[in-house]
Amino acid sequence: MGVTNRESGTNVHEISDGIYRINTPVSIPGSGFSFNQYLILDEEPLLFHTGPRKLFPLVREAVASILPVEKLRYIGFSHVEADECGSLNEWLAVAPHSVPLCGRVAAMVSIEDLADRSPRALADGELISLGTHAVRWFDAPHLPHAWECGFLTEETTRTLLCGDLFTQGGSKLPPITEADILGPSEAFRHKMDYFSHTRNADAMLERLAATDPTTLACMHGSAWRGDGGKLLRSLAESLST
Repeated sequence: MGVTNRESGTNVHEISDGIYRINTPVSIPGSGFSFNQYLILDEEPLLFHTGPRKLFPLVREAVASILPVEKLRYIGFSHVEADECGSLNEWLAVAPHSVPLCGRVAAMVSIEDLADRSPRALADGELISLGTHAVRWFDAPHLPHAWECGFLTEETTRTLLCGDLFTQGGSKLPPITEADILGPSEAFRHKMDYFSHTRNADAMLERLAATDPTTLACMHGSAWRGDGGKLLRSLAESLST
């Protein structure tokens, strides 16, 4: 694993057993930014986050360095945004046996219409087996934003696919870290304020924390290893102040 496209810097690293972070750095004013997708390699492989449509060739190239793209079974995402599912239909085209994987609200309000194939819509708390891995869906409306938002936990490795919860700026961060990511992510949030400030944030974050994740698969910046429950509770405390 490593750099899969030298021009863009797109790279792949295994952050947990059978779970791969695909990262593309991009230039924005300031310190840069990055987009991550996560591939769970198994009997029924799952790609979580598609990346923006314009990054599709780079992400496809990275996925192909791990497995034939046509073997993908599920194309999952947290909520409906370009970086979450912008290239969904491109993936459905190259992986003919794949289906979108999302929560019931996303399926109802967007994906049944936007996607070229009907989704596998997951109920809150529903578990789906990929083979040796298994992922569970948690509804999290408006956390950090979007009515249809939700998250997947991979129960075998205790990995939380945590979307935008810990967004870190920068384009040259390590694939996975045990250093502080709450401080950088909160600094980024205070600049852009992309959280909805739902009154139910505490309860939803506690529910995620109770799964005791040991790896947090962040959509932007480094993935993180450590006491994920403690970090999620620290985020809840920070959001309440």
